[in-house]
Amino acid sequence: MSDFLPANYEIPKSPSGYMKFEQGLNRIRILSSAIVGYEYFTTENKPVRSRETFEDMPTDIKQGGKVKAFWAFVVWDYATDSVKILEITQKGIMTSIKSLVDNPKWGSPMKYDIAIMRSGEGMDTEYTVQGEPPISEPSAEILSAYASKTINLNALYEGTDPFSK
Repeated sequence: MSDFLPANYEIPKSPSGYMKFEQGLNRIRILSSAIVGYEYFTTENKPVRSRETFEDMPTDIKQGGKVKAFWAFVVWDYATDSVKILEITQKGIMTSIKSLVDNPKWGSPMKYDIAIMRSGEGMDTEYTVQGEPPISEPSAEILSAYASKTINLNALYEGTDPFSK
């Protein structure tokens, strides 16, 4: 061990407006309705999103790429205590959240926290999704942070910055 850095020092994660699932428990509160559609990544690794499915396979799709369904919505990320955009393409997560929405005892996921457990790596990554009672309104801190942000999810369809004023 060196005296160069404090013991147990970890490099801080750079702030980002987008949430990525970390290994282990990821707790969120959904703050907005979802936008839904289809996306693929170009040969320049840029996302292209559409409300409707693409009629034909895009000619600029990166090699080995796929067109995937996506959902995007604004969340409170409890790990960073911040408002972020979460985009999901994992069908298992979508199915689990839709099951909560369709269950009259749970309903809208904007009324409770959601715990998403990530385990594994690469093609062996698995997710478990669970609603966390009680059903309640978000805290004043969360609502204030959300109100202070300018987020236009529809900008994702145009390929522009959803955080731009």
